[in-house]
Amino acid sequence: MEYKKQVDYSLVLLVFLFMIVSCVSIYSAQKYLPYGDHFASKQLMWFIGGAIVTSVVYFFDFEQLKKLSLYIYIFGILTLIFLWLAPESIAPEIKGAKAWFSIPGFGSLQPSEFMKVFLILYLASVINDHNEKYENRDVKSDFLLLSKIGLVTFIPLFFIMLQPDAGTGMVIVSIMAGMLLISGLNKKFILSVMASALSLLLSFAYIFLYKTEFLLTFMSQYQLNRIYSWLDPFGNAQGIGYQLRLSILSIGSGTITGKGFSNGKVAVPEAHSDFIFTVIGEEFGFVGTSLVLCLYFILIYKIITISLRNKGEYEILIAAGVVSMLTFHIFENVGMVIGLVPITGIPLPLLSYGGSSVLGTLLALSIINNISATTTKFMFSND
Repeated sequence: MEYKKQVDYSLVLLVFLFMIVSCVSIYSAQKYLPYGDHFASKQLMWFIGGAIVTSVVYFFDFEQLKKLSLYIYIFGILTLIFLWLAPESIAPEIKGAKAWFSIPGFGSLQPSEFMKVFLILYLASVINDHNEKYENRDVKSDFLLLSKIGLVTFIPLFFIMLQPDAGTGMVIVSIMAGMLLISGLNKKFILSVMASALSLLLSFAYIFLYKTEFLLTFMSQYQLNRIYSWLDPFGNAQGIGYQLRLSILSIGSGTITGKGFSNGKVAVPEAHSDFIFTVIGEEFGFVGTSLVLCLYFILIYKIITISLRNKGEYEILIAAGVVSMLTFHIFENVGMVIGLVPITGIPLPLLSYGGSSVLGTLLALSIINNISATTTKFMFSND
């Protein structure tokens, strides 16, 4: 038996299409910005540079990745700790969150974007090793696995919530939930976890309504105000709800076919970043946004089919983590710009401007490309 590499060009094509949509949309959004930077050209450079850097993953086999996953995970945790302890000159506080390193001549770098991928790699290794060790499952072994998954997830989640960054924290939880579903745990365990999650959500709603001051111990006032603006965007139209109100007006004004490229009139703040979907909605309408969502559907469907094509458990677990990460990002970002869910500052994968987001997503997709590229060739086979 031997292994051979076959590049998945359809996955590469999907990334290329996202790059075009991203750069075109960001170019159009630049007219609203008070900065002199050319964000579209910068985004193009992030894509090109990111594709080159992350392609290194393609040359690793999954035994190597599995062995390195613990060290990669530890590196990610240490980076988050350093970010927490770093002085303002290195890690400035932006909008109430200390989530970025400021690198002169390079820009800003958000460690949590990479931590998501590091967590996927290590969680997949932990689950895979546990399942190989405990082939005959019982309540004790399932509880042990659940404890391992919870501990591995909680450590980065803790430091991310200290920033505070509730949006990325929710992504971390969604990654854990997606991988938990296919970890082999007993259905009763999974149902108990789901019940616990629902209880936490209801508890949060109660605290928000009746004990709001308690939330300020782990959330900033800015984040709480985002929830208020979501509940009543037009009632808070002159405050923090201003952005959401304009976002809804922008997308709604695009109607079916949109106003045309660069013909948008509604100046949504930071439209090139987390609100890039508003630019697509206004200028290309329902048709344009539907095509973008179809591209995302094809991407997720592609990852699922890759993972189910004669792959090992470790690779399938990684794919589940990546799918969970991307799905939550898409649902949360699109939901927040149309007012379905609170604004959390989560970027739209491969479309929003931002080097950390682009690099993190390309890293995850490079790993998926590696999964797709690695096929097994058996002795005496006809292929």
